[in-house]
Order: sequence, then structure tokens, then C-alpha cells
Amino acid sequence: MKLAATKVPISTVWTAPDAPRDIDAPATAAQPDVAAWAKSMDTETRLGLHGRTLTQLLFAEPVLVRTERDGWSEILAPWQPSSQDELGYPGWIPSSHLGELPQSATDPVAIDVPTASLLAEPGGRLLAELSFATVLSSVEHADGYTRVATPDGGSGWIADDALRSVLEPSGPEDRLRLGELFLGLEYLWGGTSAHGLDCSGLIHTVSRVLGMRTPRDAHDQADTLPNIPIDEAQPGDLYFFGRPGKQVHHVGFVSATGMLHASETGKRLEEGPLTDDRRATLVTAARF
Repeated sequence: MKLAATKVPISTVWTAPDAPRDIDAPATAAQPDVAAWAKSMDTETRLGLHGRTLTQLLFAEPVLVRTERDGWSEILAPWQPSSQDELGYPGWIPSSHLGELPQSATDPVAIDVPTASLLAEPGGRLLAELSFATVLSSVEHADGYTRVATPDGGSGWIADDALRSVLEPSGPEDRLRLGELFLGLEYLWGGTSAHGLDCSGLIHTVSRVLGMRTPRDAHDQADTLPNIPIDEAQPGDLYFFGRPGKQVHHVGFVSATGMLHASETGKRLEEGPLTDDRRATLVTAARF
């Protein structure tokens, strides 16, 4: 295996090289346009992603490359813990989405707004539009901007007001504040970006911004994070849902009025009281 890094803003991870459909071409292009791809899909088309997409990688995210075949790379994503492989979440991405790891630097920072511009110099030419939860190593600070290391030995600048140090202490209110940035965002199976999130993707990406290494899937989150009695859950904790004899299939942040969560395909990220069906399937709670 070899180490690499995602050199595009968002790379969607697929179950196999032949999983993408014709409509998925914007997501698999050498320079993917995930925003356009998400906008192009109606509910039926989004339902068709089940069994095709797994997760998404963000800019400069490290990966382990297992094999390469016909322009595709079989990878493991170490920043996305999974019970499927102890080295990270497995799947396939276009090889064109990969580059060399960024140069060594210090003070990791995360984008804590929906999207942020990566610039060639402060206030200068746009290099890429990056998603929430992209984590980068900072190199220097100047004039309200931070220079960050990028794949293939490069660098770029991001406005300081779009960044947060992942080493900064955080609390439950930070988890809810960041989650609320995406109220109304349409659910996307396998989504971990500002252009679409699934239930566990919301938890995983918010955690990443706050410097916490949280598993990618809901059932792994339930198995890994410290469980607490449901009646002791407080805003910022997690609710997990499952049916008898089945593994956990849904997760959301506990909120003051109920739950903040990415519900399901065809719906949008919402905050409000638990429905009767949710209450009937609520199986445990957890605390970071």
C-alpha cells in the first residue's frame, strides 16, 4: 500500500469502479463538481445511490491505496474509522482524484463554515472552493489569512474567519451550532460535505471540525462512543436508533427540542421533536 491524499475538493467513494451511473459523471470527473451533481438529482435518483456510494473524502484527506485498476484506486480512509477495516473506511475513487500528501506543517485547522475559498495569495486568484470539515495544516498567518499546505507540495490561503483550530477546546454547544449550519440541506446517502450529508456523515464531519476522531457509520459510532442512559441525554449528546435484531441505522444530535439530524433520502436536515416512530426505535444514547 502507498500513502496519498485527495487533491480535489470532494471525492465520492464508491462500492466498485462500475458503481457510478451516467448521471454521476460530475462526481467522478477528474475535476469533480459535487455541487452540480447534488443539484441534478431528484429523490428517485438519490435513492439509487444506495449500494453505490459509501462516503466522501475531502481535500488533502490522507488515504492508503491498496490497488489500482483501469483509472480507479481501491483505498482506505484512515480519518474515517470503520469496523470494516482497522486501517480505515474502504472503497473506490478515481485515481485522478489523488495526489501526494501535503508537506509537513503544524497547527491543524478546519473549515467551520459551509464553504471557503482557497486562494493563490491573500485576496487573490481562486484555486478551489473547499467544503466544511476540510482539515489542513497551517504554515503561516498574514493579513487575516492563513497559508495552508496542499497536496503535491503546494500551498494556498484561506480567510481566518472561515477556519477553526482543531486543537481549540469545544463543548456541546459547538456541536449543535455547527450542525445547525446545514438546516434545510437535502439528505445525501454517503454525504460528508456541505453539498449533502447523511445522518452519520453529519456527526462525523462536525466531530472532525472539533478535533474528534469519530467513526463514519452510525452503528460504529454507537459501538465506539461511551453509551449513557437515554433519560440522561443532554443537548449535544447523540441518540441512536435501531429495530429489533438489527444494527443501529440512524443517529442524530440531541437538541433542546428533540433532535438535530439528517433524516433520510427525500428529506432535509432538520431540528425538532422526535416522531412516534423515532421514539419507538430509540435504542441508546452516547456522549463524546
